[in-house]
Amino acid sequence: MARSMNPDQAIFIVDDDPAVRDALSVVFSLEGFDVETFENGDDFINALPNLPSACVLLDVHMPGRSGMDTLKALDPDHYPAPVFIISGQGDIPMAVAAVKSGAFDFIEKPFDAETVVARVREGIAVVKRRLEAGDSDHAEHPDLQLLTPREREVLEQITAGASNKEAGRTLGISPRTIEVHRARIMEKLGAKNAADLVRIVLSGPDHMDAR
Repeated sequence: MARSMNPDQAIFIVDDDPAVRDALSVVFSLEGFDVETFENGDDFINALPNLPSACVLLDVHMPGRSGMDTLKALDPDHYPAPVFIISGQGDIPMAVAAVKSGAFDFIEKPFDAETVVARVREGIAVVKRRLEAGDSDHAEHPDLQLLTPREREVLEQITAGASNKEAGRTLGISPRTIEVHRARIMEKLGAKNAADLVRIVLSGPDHMDAR
């Protein structure tokens, strides 16, 4: 039988680093969350039948089942709570892969406790609204229309998982120029990070086709 927990105030932390598990456990416990920790993906997946559907903080690099494999086993498209991928070796391609695999957001270590709590609360609220609305809000993000043709090309490369170097090679410009375009794109779209950027683009049924 599933444990009795309020899914809006519960969180599962899956990380092989005990220091990270302890630190996050303390932070979220102080914020009033019911916290359950796991040191690897297998233990978490095996425990799922007895757990409620609550927010998950999932480390990418773990022995055995990786964070990405655990994410796929969780089946986030049918999991009614946000899943955050965390990593100390984050980059844009990894953030893209995580969001495309169903993660709500991507958090890089080291992270600020206050910021992580705020993003988790935001994620829980957003997913709850989506479920209540029947997940019907899929119009193209209006600010995509603010992008120049070149910025749309750069954004298309980013959301395809290309690194700055790969995107620059494809578009015939330098990696530094890609960085400049990316910064402008994020500012125009109000994106906080690469994962947020990808989520904005993937929110519409036609993605980047409305050019």
